[in-house]
Amino acid sequence: MKTTTRVAVIGGGVVGCSVLYHLTKLGWSDVMLIERSELTSGSTWHAAGGFHTLNGDTNMAALQGYTIRLYRELEEITGLSCGLHHVGGITLADNRDRFDMLVAERAKHRYMGLETNILGPSEIRDYAPHINLDGIVGALWDPLDGHLDPSGTTHAYAKAARMGGAEIVLHNKVLELNPRADGSWDVLTEQGTIHAEHVVNAAGLWAREVAAMAGTYAPLHPMEHQYLVTEDIPEIYEAEGEHPHVMDPGGESYLRQEGRGLCIGFYEKPCRPWGVGGTPWTFGHELLPNDFDKIEESVAFAYQRFPLLEKAGVKTVIHGPFTFAPDGNPLVGPVPGLRNFWSACGVMAGFSQGGGVGLVLAQWMVEGEPERDVTALDVARYGSWITRGYTLPKVIENYQNRFSVSYPNEELPAARPHRTTPMYDIFTDLGAVWGHQFGLEVVNYFAQGDEPTYETPSFRRSNAFEATAREVKAVREGVGINEVHNFGKFSVTGPDARAWLDRVMAGRIPAPGRMSLTPMLSGSGRLMGDFTVSCLSETEFRLTASYGAQAIHQRWFERHLDGDVTVRNISDSVNGFQIAGPKATELLQAVTTDPVDLRFLDVRPMIVGQVSCLVQRVSYTGDLGYEIYCDPMDQRQLWSTLWDAGQPMGLTPFGMRAMMSLRLDRHFGSWLREFSPDYTAAETGIDRFISWKKNADFIGRAAAEAERTSPPARVLATFEVDADDADVVAYEPIFLDGSVVGFCTSGGYSHWTGRSMAFGFVPRDRATEGLEAEIEILGSMRKARLVTALAFDPEGERYK
Repeated sequence: MKTTTRVAVIGGGVVGCSVLYHLTKLGWSDVMLIERSELTSGSTWHAAGGFHTLNGDTNMAALQGYTIRLYRELEEITGLSCGLHHVGGITLADNRDRFDMLVAERAKHRYMGLETNILGPSEIRDYAPHINLDGIVGALWDPLDGHLDPSGTTHAYAKAARMGGAEIVLHNKVLELNPRADGSWDVLTEQGTIHAEHVVNAAGLWAREVAAMAGTYAPLHPMEHQYLVTEDIPEIYEAEGEHPHVMDPGGESYLRQEGRGLCIGFYEKPCRPWGVGGTPWTFGHELLPNDFDKIEESVAFAYQRFPLLEKAGVKTVIHGPFTFAPDGNPLVGPVPGLRNFWSACGVMAGFSQGGGVGLVLAQWMVEGEPERDVTALDVARYGSWITRGYTLPKVIENYQNRFSVSYPNEELPAARPHRTTPMYDIFTDLGAVWGHQFGLEVVNYFAQGDEPTYETPSFRRSNAFEATAREVKAVREGVGINEVHNFGKFSVTGPDARAWLDRVMAGRIPAPGRMSLTPMLSGSGRLMGDFTVSCLSETEFRLTASYGAQAIHQRWFERHLDGDVTVRNISDSVNGFQIAGPKATELLQAVTTDPVDLRFLDVRPMIVGQVSCLVQRVSYTGDLGYEIYCDPMDQRQLWSTLWDAGQPMGLTPFGMRAMMSLRLDRHFGSWLREFSPDYTAAETGIDRFISWKKNADFIGRAAAEAERTSPPARVLATFEVDADDADVVAYEPIFLDGSVVGFCTSGGYSHWTGRSMAFGFVPRDRATEGLEAEIEILGSMRKARLVTALAFDPEGERYK
């Protein structure tokens, strides 16, 4: 065993072996994998081995598609068999909502190049004649679905990695992880100490324990999972061709052929977490005792859906643990707060996602960034607030909802409320209907009178439609108020603060007392953030951006920190309110003796009532507005001052549903919708905020300059849509002349203008005013017209 290496990957399951292979594929040969037992120990060896592309997140679906296509390549490289069975897969829908979800997924696949199809009941029978179709509305067919040999596939990854120069050391338990001052690590193992420049935690069931060795917490938890293999079934083994996969969300089950019988597994509601106190180091190739009680109802449902099962005996029961993160997605990337310590764990669908996870992490390590937006699996999507106590109920909830319908407006209840501001009880008393972001409770809307106190999940316009319209009207005609707690906020101080910001941000850094809007770019020119910069003095600045991205942004800042500058995340130590609408200035004048003569994008300290505040003349509503920041300890006092003074003006609280409608009127984009690491500044139009004249080689400048010379082929555009009872959510395909040419990033209903709106990418040479297009919404082709003129305050007179 060598004692120095560039990368030490801990864990010999399918994910660890994939990471190892992809590092060698991208040119890092001085890498090694350390496994406490044998390859596949833990969850890999007892996995059902199924793979599929269906995933609500398009980037996750793309990574799953990459994983599936990779297996043939591995076989060619190594000469080993992955035991591939590309039998195709059917996902059933037994009600309209499930069918809506499948139709929406099929629409996404149109521009992703995935050859899925919607099937009617009679077509389902052509693929799987033994399904009881009672109550079935339709299904989604995916020809890429299938299953493989878990052991053979893992060993193929391992052999390909060895062929690329990697070393694999078995029967070598890691005992300690000790960081050095230069950011490298001493990995203490049973066979000796290894000095590694980088460490990758791919320890699967033991990922929590390995993370703890490094002084951090991995938010995941193992769950017990059970599947059955039947005795021989003549109708199966005598049939022509192999039976396809069948996912039956209504029955919480998946089914496929296994030899001469069937394999069926369950995501049952009465599920059980495993290893609550930690994963025993002695566990490896063991199974858990059979537990038919918890799957009794699921089995009974399966017998109705697949009558063949009832007359088939059970040959084998596989009952073992595998890990979930709170939202079910992997935990991948550089771990915040640590240098050169990487996560590749929480991959519950290892044979669907393992290849993509390995690729993403290798790109991140070797090239400095992955090729696509990986926010959905970024380990930093959870902040330092997350605990074991939060993770466990969310993991249970995710397991129970694994096959449930996932609605665009759904708010899952487990472990909530977790984090609240001083306004929580006041807003609740005012009828707040809560959502959440990054663990924090955020008001979606306020229910008044007989308005619904619960928003029904739906793919169509929800029952919060009228309440949202009321709040929008109140803002546009008078003055509205909401909290600014769901903004990420950073303090940047020090003699080199301006110079550092000039390098990290692509836009202009403002003069004292002023604000500016700026993109933050990666080295490749893709968007890393959409920021407001406020200059309080030459040595003190405030940054405002997405609340949910704060840990990702802090990690980026720390990676690029240099000079005499300090960056602090103050997202939760500064709070306050936004007031917006034509009476906003009147309200502010009523509560302060300071002059209210702020120009658009001015920032100034003010005393509001009896509270010391920082006031900014800006508003995401696109209306006249102010952001008023204060110490959270003063927030209730500030509220009382604003609320009392605002009553004669009709001051109305509003939530995020209204905010996201109001932004449509001025074509404002949103982070991770219109602006994300998948897109560049020139594609999204945010390049208008880049300061080309500033004397700074800001990160991503060369790439942005190249796009300035040769504009990208696609551009973000705004459409008015002839919608019915459903609006654009995201990723609906855009058609021109009958062909898919782009996709939507987001949309919704503009209550002020009475129009359904959508943002989306189209060919730059076609993006002209009045362009006629079609957008597929829930299987219906809806006419759309490209618009450039703003629907509200087109000259910006009220806004500015």
